[in-house]
Amino acid sequence: MECAGKGRGSRCIGPAIRRCGRCGAVAYCSADHQIKHWNDHKDECKRFEQQMKRIDALYEFPFTFSEEAVQLCQKQVSRCSFLSKRDIHKVGMWLYECPCGEAATSYDYSRLNDSWVLPRISCPCSEPLSPITKRLHSWKDYYDWRCIPLHSPAALLLHWPLTISYAMEVAGLEPLTPEFGDTLRIHYLGPEKELLQLSVFAELLALFPGVTIHIELVGPRIPEEMDGESIDLSSYAKCLQMDCVCKYSSKDVNRGVYSDKRPRLALKLWRGLYHDCYKAITENYHPHLIIAPNAGIAAYSSWLPTIELIKKINVPAIFSDFCEEACHLGASCLSCVIGHPITFPIQLNPFRQPIAIEDTALFLPCYSNCFLYGV
Repeated sequence: MECAGKGRGSRCIGPAIRRCGRCGAVAYCSADHQIKHWNDHKDECKRFEQQMKRIDALYEFPFTFSEEAVQLCQKQVSRCSFLSKRDIHKVGMWLYECPCGEAATSYDYSRLNDSWVLPRISCPCSEPLSPITKRLHSWKDYYDWRCIPLHSPAALLLHWPLTISYAMEVAGLEPLTPEFGDTLRIHYLGPEKELLQLSVFAELLALFPGVTIHIELVGPRIPEEMDGESIDLSSYAKCLQMDCVCKYSSKDVNRGVYSDKRPRLALKLWRGLYHDCYKAITENYHPHLIIAPNAGIAAYSSWLPTIELIKKINVPAIFSDFCEEACHLGASCLSCVIGHPITFPIQLNPFRQPIAIEDTALFLPCYSNCFLYGV
């Protein structure tokens, strides 16, 4: 944890262990830095205090590893140890789920990682046993429907497609209505680690049965060699078991080649900023939904022209972020640009990733896709 008063005149004299007595969300190396930082902190302090009172809700997960997740949030264990304990450290789609994986110098984008590296019982590697008949409101609902035991870490990756599904609900969008026909079109802004986990998006086939889904992934982190690439996901990511039905299910993932049969889930990658790519992306159609996971709107000035574009095209746009404060700042930026309050208020995402992000700037717990809001 970095001293919140760093750079206020004198050097930091040690670790930041002196927490604000009112909010408890920020820490300082000394009383001197705390005093010098007060003019900047006083406006946010009460807001932080209220957010800290709500953090117990962030810890509410049904998993058998939920206690470990809290320990990780309190920095008693690490992501690396959590993954190593389950034999999924730095392998397959799990590569980018810990700091040492993120620090890898190169990634192999030449082929899609399509394995869970989990036993069959622990992951959704094939069609669901029963069609989805009701809205899912929690990880427990989802795990029960997919017949996955609560010790499975699959939710650490499944938060990507489940957040898309929940964003549709937040925006009040229903596929298979006259508005959509049988095709759902989504613009997905700012992908990063998802680029090594694209196979997990195949779960949308189960979440939206009978719907053809087109997702345009747009962002500056897409490698040049992947720019313009099309990926047809027609089967689920596979499990470890060699005799599982997932090994013999419909054809494997095709990259850049579509069959004569209309694809169920088509991904296309666009390198660049959304406002620069928009005309090319929408040459033939417009999206039903825009989603920007872990957006960090307040942190990047490049969002300004994108928000102005979203205001013009008048399409529901859902943003997520790692903590409530980031969403508060992002919502303030949105409101300033669009000229009115946000349409979809800040709310906790029940399908947030169930273990916390390490090395955060505040004592507020941070989870990938933690809170949602939008216009």
